[in-house]
Amino acid sequence: MADSQVRSLSGTPVSLNDEQLAEIQGAIHGQVICPGEAAYDQSREIWNAMIDRKPGLILVCSGTADVMSAVAYARKHNLLVSVRGAGHNIAGKSLSDGAVLIDLSALKSVRVDPDAKTVKVGPGATLGDLDHETQAFGLACPVGINSTTGVAGLTLGGGFGWLSRSYGMTVDNLISAEIVTAEGARLVCNEQQNPDLFWAIRGGGGNFGIVTEFEFRLHAVGPMLMAGPTVFPFSQARSVLGGYRDLCAKAPDQLTVWAVIRDAPPLPFLAEEVHGTKVVIIVGVYNGELSEGEKALAPIHKLGDELGSGIGAYPFAGFQQAFDPLLTPGARNYWKSHNFTGLPDDLIDMLVDYGGRLPSSQSEIFVAQMGGATNRVDPVATAYPHRDTEFIMNVHTRWETPDQDKNCIDWARDFYDATRPLATGGVYVNFISEGEDRIDGAYGANYDRLAAIKAQMDPDNFFRENQNISPK
Repeated sequence: MADSQVRSLSGTPVSLNDEQLAEIQGAIHGQVICPGEAAYDQSREIWNAMIDRKPGLILVCSGTADVMSAVAYARKHNLLVSVRGAGHNIAGKSLSDGAVLIDLSALKSVRVDPDAKTVKVGPGATLGDLDHETQAFGLACPVGINSTTGVAGLTLGGGFGWLSRSYGMTVDNLISAEIVTAEGARLVCNEQQNPDLFWAIRGGGGNFGIVTEFEFRLHAVGPMLMAGPTVFPFSQARSVLGGYRDLCAKAPDQLTVWAVIRDAPPLPFLAEEVHGTKVVIIVGVYNGELSEGEKALAPIHKLGDELGSGIGAYPFAGFQQAFDPLLTPGARNYWKSHNFTGLPDDLIDMLVDYGGRLPSSQSEIFVAQMGGATNRVDPVATAYPHRDTEFIMNVHTRWETPDQDKNCIDWARDFYDATRPLATGGVYVNFISEGEDRIDGAYGANYDRLAAIKAQMDPDNFFRENQNISPK
């Protein structure tokens, strides 16, 4: 067995000899993967192909005991670690060159208690795994909109999607968590046990430990919901977005409506000549009775001269996968994001201006309606602070080859800078892209408390390969 080169916490290279590698192989039941081994390259792949980093060692954990052993091993040898759930983070924070990658992707358990309306979820589970199990009992948790996203990363950053206006952020539905600390100890945190830690992990990311199990509150949902996209010509973008703004202002909590500017995908209800042309897509989801949903979504058809509509009754778990074909792994992705308290005319003008100059056929701008239950929580009740946000805009550039990097990234940054004066200054931490330093914007007035809890839980900043909160 050849020595494995890893990095220490100070950044210096460290060579692990056969004895040290045998030590960790004997300590965990999961797989130990070194560079050069057959499984190595596949094991370091993540969703965003822009991120190409090479861990010094990969520890595929099979349970909480393995996570505890992995942390203890890294502490003993003073090694840098990174942590991966499903590997969907846009900034690729789960990978770091030379680090020991603590891989949780095998911890996919999802156990529903239909009587208590709760679910316990492992950190390797995806939203698709969660939806599959919970919908078997007619239940759901408010999570994101891409079924391949990991439950762990989504939750630790806040989490929002089609059900959030009804039931709040994902973290608002977190009941309890099991976490492995920087010392390798297992703790349970909830409102009664370790409440400061519980507060911090509800939006504070992976700064405080490795969560090995989440417990969520569930809600009766579906199984069928009225939902779907309606497509309008880009030439009517200003009036459609103005009407979208008015529709959102009147929407009940059960209704969530998002707007997307992009080239039209080959949706089955669109004429072939529309495919690939620039369009505005208004997507609505109604969490309630189908007949009520039909009425609530009807105004969407009046926003412009629609090119086609897919509004209808869908299984909730199926609609959760509706955007998956546009978000497949393997492409290069770069995001910029703002929070807004409204959609003034000036912002709509910029959406139309930059939307008319999308840098690639896969790029898009989406505007997600927030509000409702997400904003009826005190900003200091959880680490996630953005309780005045009515819209989140994500500038999602996506392309295939490195020669397009500069054009796509420059366009995203220009659009971000142009819209900055109209934004709140806050940002959803899971939308911070590679190379951005916006940690203050992610946490606002909650940052100091987070830093104090970080100093208590992880004074040496052992967990630093993340959107990092410095201990103080």
